[in-house]
Amino acid sequence: MTFGFAPSSAASLSASSMRTERSADSVNRPTRLLEPTEWAAAGIPLLRNPREVVSGLHSRHRPIPQTAVVAVLDPEERLRASASFTRRESHTDGWTFRNSLLSQLRRVIPHDLRRRTPVRTAVLLYCREGDARWTEEDGAWMWGLRDACTLHGLRCGAYITMTRDGWQVLGEGRGGRSPGLGSAAESLGSAEPPAPRTGGAATEMLRRAAAR
Repeated sequence: MTFGFAPSSAASLSASSMRTERSADSVNRPTRLLEPTEWAAAGIPLLRNPREVVSGLHSRHRPIPQTAVVAVLDPEERLRASASFTRRESHTDGWTFRNSLLSQLRRVIPHDLRRRTPVRTAVLLYCREGDARWTEEDGAWMWGLRDACTLHGLRCGAYITMTRDGWQVLGEGRGGRSPGLGSAAESLGSAEPPAPRTGGAATEMLRRAAAR
């Protein structure tokens, strides 16, 4: 014969509440992200002229908050292709960000998976509110960029944030006050975000192939 105690209704409700809170935390908590120390240890190549890269991407894509601009540079740091898109996800997850970046890369430039060593580099410019300090959202974008580059045969390059205070290359300590959010895009007098843009030699090649 076995003796035991039936849990009280209060205890049952308390346990159920704790499970619900843990479930909510697991949904809202970012997954698949890189900490700043992990990013610094990854050997990300330095940009020779980050201001020129940032200014060129800002001029081409006119990003607003929650806009990501992924660009592919050749060994001479010339822009070969780029694409921008606005983040739509409500949760922060490196896996989701990786898929979004990979989808954009596949649209604008062929992969380099047949090469033994990557020769082109992908960089990511992400525009957001807040200050320039690292956030878990940044960590998820870093994870997504690194994984997307691996799957597309590219070197993982710099991760750059742009806020209203200016821009900063995370992990390098380099940045500037201009360009920044609120300069070009908002001066147009439109609350609508700019349409996703793509560019580069590969984009033109793909357009011609589709027209045949």
